[in-house]
Amino acid sequence: MPQIIEWRNPGPEEVVWRYPDENIMWGAQLIVHEYEVAVFFRDGKAYDVIGPGRHMLTTMNLPLLTGLLSRIARYNETPFKATVIFISTRNIPGKFGMRAQTTELAPLQLYGSYWFKVENPQLFVAEVVGGKNAYSTIEVDNYIRGFINEKIIDEISKYDLATVFTKLDETSMAVKNAIFDAFRRIGLDLVDLRFEGVDTTPEYRERLFWIKSSRAAPETVLRMETVKEAAKELGKSPGAGLGTGMVLIPQVMQPTGPEAVPSVAVMICPNCNARIPATSKFCLECGTKLERQTTATKNCPKCGKSIPANSKFCPECGEKF
Repeated sequence: MPQIIEWRNPGPEEVVWRYPDENIMWGAQLIVHEYEVAVFFRDGKAYDVIGPGRHMLTTMNLPLLTGLLSRIARYNETPFKATVIFISTRNIPGKFGMRAQTTELAPLQLYGSYWFKVENPQLFVAEVVGGKNAYSTIEVDNYIRGFINEKIIDEISKYDLATVFTKLDETSMAVKNAIFDAFRRIGLDLVDLRFEGVDTTPEYRERLFWIKSSRAAPETVLRMETVKEAAKELGKSPGAGLGTGMVLIPQVMQPTGPEAVPSVAVMICPNCNARIPATSKFCLECGTKLERQTTATKNCPKCGKSIPANSKFCPECGEKF
């Protein structure tokens, strides 16, 4: 009875199956079903690819493998050594999910679905199945999912948080193009990829709401966040110059570029952290009275200039006390 090589009853989402016997007889019957191909693999290289149909294995339908065997003087040897790998050419679905970061290091959680198919079976077997020892569907799925996750992380890191959330269609298209090009290099075709969920931490969701509601530019929001953090840290220091939690911040808040306008000195309310003019006696948001530290002064006996009481020299005329 002739040897029969066949992938029997593959599931709709099965990608790859390896015929368990590497001893192949000349004259064996190779049965390849619709939406399948059989690839002959040996010594780390993919050789002949045979499409759907019932085939008797001869030197005629295995020309590449025959060429290899003839070079080692074994072209008529039977059985000969080769691995027969069946590859599905259907559209195969998958899921992805990962953690990533934007250009301002905002954390992201992304997940979604993708569909792919094997476009170049010979290249796919050489690069993934044989090249990565992924001889089962589970191993192939794990490799492709990791491959997609890595490419998405790399691509998303080129965008800021506001762009990812407000221009998701544009961002996802750029991600698809990047993955499509990478897939072609391993013999795959990316049929589709869809983001089904994108999220960040509560802190950055608040920042997005601020951008959307105030129509502020992202860089302005970043300056505001810097101000809040600076005020929080300075408020922890003893003897803060304007009272606990207050600091003058015109340099931080001043925008740069052609749209820059003169800044106004501001301070942070120690009660509600609102930004208010530095000359305020009460907070404009919560009404808290703003305490100020005063410094004792004296008049220079020579020029009459008002100077700090602990001065050793007059800054106006140089008189030594």
